Amino acid sequence: MLWIVLVAGLWAGLQNALAGGGSFVTLPALMLTGMSPLAANITSTVALFPGQVSSGLAGRKMVSGCGPLPFKALFILSLVGGALGGLLLLNTPSSIFARLVPWLVLFATTVFAWGSFFRKPGADGAHLGPVGAGVAQFLIAIYGGYFGGGIGFLMLAALTMAGMATRNAGATKNALAGVMNASAVALFVLSPQVHWLQALVLGAGAMVGGLAGAWALHRVNERLLRMAIVALGVALTIGLFLKA
Repeated sequence: MLWIVLVAGLWAGLQNALAGGGSFVTLPALMLTGMSPLAANITSTVALFPGQVSSGLAGRKMVSGCGPLPFKALFILSLVGGALGGLLLLNTPSSIFARLVPWLVLFATTVFAWGSFFRKPGADGAHLGPVGAGVAQFLIAIYGGYFGGGIGFLMLAALTMAGMATRNAGATKNALAGVMNASAVALFVLSPQVHWLQALVLGAGAMVGGLAGAWALHRVNERLLRMAIVALGVALTIGLFLKA
């Protein structure tokens, strides 16, 4: 079944580079190998982490804070929130997490669809002050450490609503995604829920897929890709609810 994991990694890496939503592919692929939803989520987070770090480093020159709220504060909030989310996940019984997964995937799919097709960049204006932006980032980080689907759009929305330019918000959310998952991964590497062979195969595939995504960035119809991601999320949500 490792070939399924490898293909899922390639697809997820390509998808993350082009539009995001790679976890919609990795979660069901790992579950198909026999993993519980909890183990699949933890293994996927560990496997995709190196790609998140490289994406964050690639755009580090455009990273910024939100007005009076410096990037250092966002960094700390993301680190602490990610750790809390990771601890919450490790202390959630597998049976309970399995019942939560359909709802989490439904939420992530809704967020992705909203960010892809309904939200107009820059139309929100600066509605969040520094305190609101900090609270929003902290809550997103907890969710990111626990599950993570849709965090890119959640952060992009919060950062732009706090007045950050869209280009800078994109680079900043990439960096913060790596930060919040760093603390979660630091906890997960000691967990028996991590299936290391699958994680290594998935991670290798994702890195190759990410490089292919960078090449294909201007050659693929992004709207069609986003539609495919939403369709996959809807199908996965229905399947998980029927299985529950």
